Amino acid sequence: MDIDTRLLRYFMAVAETENLARAAQRLHVAQPALATQIKQLENQLGVELFIRSRAGMTLTAPGKVLAKQVPGLLAGWDRILRETKSDASRTACVLRLGAVPSAADGHIPEIIRVFHRLHPDWEVDLRQGGWTDPTAGLDDGDVDVAILRLPFPGQDEYHVRELFTEPRWIALPEDHPLAEREDIAFRELWDEPYVASPADTGWWRDYWMGLDARPRDTAIVGAIARNTDEWLTAIASGYGVSFTPASTSHTHARPGVVFRPVHGIGPTRVAVVWPDASETDPVVRYFIRCCSDVIGQSADGYRRPS
Repeated sequence: MDIDTRLLRYFMAVAETENLARAAQRLHVAQPALATQIKQLENQLGVELFIRSRAGMTLTAPGKVLAKQVPGLLAGWDRILRETKSDASRTACVLRLGAVPSAADGHIPEIIRVFHRLHPDWEVDLRQGGWTDPTAGLDDGDVDVAILRLPFPGQDEYHVRELFTEPRWIALPEDHPLAEREDIAFRELWDEPYVASPADTGWWRDYWMGLDARPRDTAIVGAIARNTDEWLTAIASGYGVSFTPASTSHTHARPGVVFRPVHGIGPTRVAVVWPDASETDPVVRYFIRCCSDVIGQSADGYRRPS
């Protein structure tokens, strides 16, 4: 019998949280889709893995047996994938770098130039993660190291070196009543509709609506966007507002959209992140040092909007 490892990961998330909604949020998938996947796994195995009740989901006896074995199985499989892909890139002298959009766009060209001073024969293969992939390929073993925004799902499984923090600003339609203000209080934005990523991005969507710092029932979704262009177009059209890194104000300027500082909400953090498979690799270690050296030259770490 062949079992998709994705089903086993979903199973473990539900087993650990004992709650379908919390597991869906951790996995950044929709709750109905997660319920369907768990049922599919039970059907393939021919056993019931959970006792379902209003209080949550409790492992059955067969479920406990599976939950005891799955973590080691998945860890072993992940290690095999990462080491296989990593070895292939080393043979070709390729450093696979992942990055989420806007995490450190202004610094990456300089980081690569500094890296090439010691490793001129190495190619840096830059892979941009989309809105629905906050690990930029790390989870799939497709990159050796990544520059990401914190926090992200599964962060505790990786080595993390924080590079800098960056204020969260608000993006507004240019005719919004608050657009004339030079500084906006976070509390003033609670009742606004937000342009958000799809629901299956879970906590990532919540974070960029400020739900890490306010009650969940204050969230109003005015429109859904799946990429930066859709996001800016929706804001310019007046469908809602959205939190964004301060640097977005000059990297993604758009007619009809203004960006303003917000006080009362914490910053976003940017870090260089790598898996165990890269921990002892001297090339990766040197690249990590380049990240720290280049970004450390900036007074604030991020490039201020001009």
